[in-house]
Amino acid sequence: MVGQEGNAAEPQHGDDLAGAFGGNVRRRREEAGLTLEQMSARSSVSRAMLSKVERGEKSPTIGVASRIAHALGVSLSDLIGAPAAAPSGVAVVMRRGDRPVFRDPETGFERHIVSAAPGAGRAEMIVHHLPAQVSTGLLPAYPHGTEKQLVVLEGTLTVAVGGISETLDAGDSLFVQADADHGFANRTDAPCAYIMVISRRT
Repeated sequence: MVGQEGNAAEPQHGDDLAGAFGGNVRRRREEAGLTLEQMSARSSVSRAMLSKVERGEKSPTIGVASRIAHALGVSLSDLIGAPAAAPSGVAVVMRRGDRPVFRDPETGFERHIVSAAPGAGRAEMIVHHLPAQVSTGLLPAYPHGTEKQLVVLEGTLTVAVGGISETLDAGDSLFVQADADHGFANRTDAPCAYIMVISRRT
């Protein structure tokens, strides 16, 4: 089953990321009343890059996408196009082929949203795939109260947070306070996959 999770030929929705992501960024920016210049200052992403992203001409890396999301005060899943929250008491199924997928065009890193209705609660579940010798780089800190828990499905994962580095093998799990810069790296020659739950205390 783990091997199937790593099959890049499965969900194809990431191929449409540029247009969908860009449209969501522009809508959120306009709703916030921000100009491209103001957005650039908040996110440390150049105005030119933001313009290309919004027009769907450029697929952002995971680092750029994360900075844009944080600057807008929304989750990355919101910009990717996560499924809507389920009405109370209703079960929701999201088929494997329908999951929203973010693909980093430079590294091949993949972020699969596997929460069928992430807006229904305070937590969302995602699956990350890190190819051999790939790192996300340092990602910006989340708002205070955001926590991440993960379990490695296959391979070896190195997690850096708050000046501390931990190496995890398949089956190992980790809890981190995500309100500090943090990053994930696969420093081996084999692929790595892990499940992550992001929760936000209110």
